Amino acid sequence: MGHWWYRNIVEPGKLPLLLALASFLLAFLVTRTITRLIRAGRGPFGNVSPGGLHIHHVVPGVILTVIGGFGAVGSGRHGVAASVCAVIFGLGAGLVLDEFALILHLADVYWTEQGRQSVEVVVLAAALGLLVLSGFSPLGVNDLTGQEEQGRGTAIFTVLINFLFVLIAMFKGKPRLAILGVFVPFVALFAALRLARPGSMWSKRWYRRRPKSRARSRLRAYRHDRRWSRLGRGFQDLIGGTPDPERSSTR
Repeated sequence: MGHWWYRNIVEPGKLPLLLALASFLLAFLVTRTITRLIRAGRGPFGNVSPGGLHIHHVVPGVILTVIGGFGAVGSGRHGVAASVCAVIFGLGAGLVLDEFALILHLADVYWTEQGRQSVEVVVLAAALGLLVLSGFSPLGVNDLTGQEEQGRGTAIFTVLINFLFVLIAMFKGKPRLAILGVFVPFVALFAALRLARPGSMWSKRWYRRRPKSRARSRLRAYRHDRRWSRLGRGFQDLIGGTPDPERSSTR
């Protein structure tokens, strides 16, 4: 176990990434716990409102992310400084992405249905961090053989093909699969070959005069959402709290 840890985490310089991911998850979980206690009126915690101005935790999150990001760029992949900057960056990213929906909508939607987007982004970011930590490289670069890596043309062609699959998946209205497909090309290929979701750019462009494809797309989306929506919402409620539309403007 110790040999594996040194070979896969410490030796290649992945320790800062591990620390960043751990601090990112810790910041999110602690923040969600505190905000849920504030919402329930329990504990000693309360909103930070100096002079009547509500300071959202995305503000210190941005500051920590900037400090940790620039520090990490300047400190390299090894040493105490790199690890400290990674922790600072992870803490800041956790605070920022916990209020991703607020930034997206430019409104305090923390406890509304729109606020679920923050939980989705955090889960996706954590998944991508785990993929990178486990050795996955973007756009299938890690799948190249030694000979292919020496052939610049083959490497560029492989990356471009995988990137094309990612773009198609995005146009078909499947951003989560597209982002995961950046690290796992097979996922992007699967999303690119499947029918587009209703309302996506691909559907509006290519299904406009194909009623059968449009109908199949709607039916498949309906079945998919009916099958997985309840499970996904239950998971989001478990880690992020149940939305409360009536309290969308306060915490």
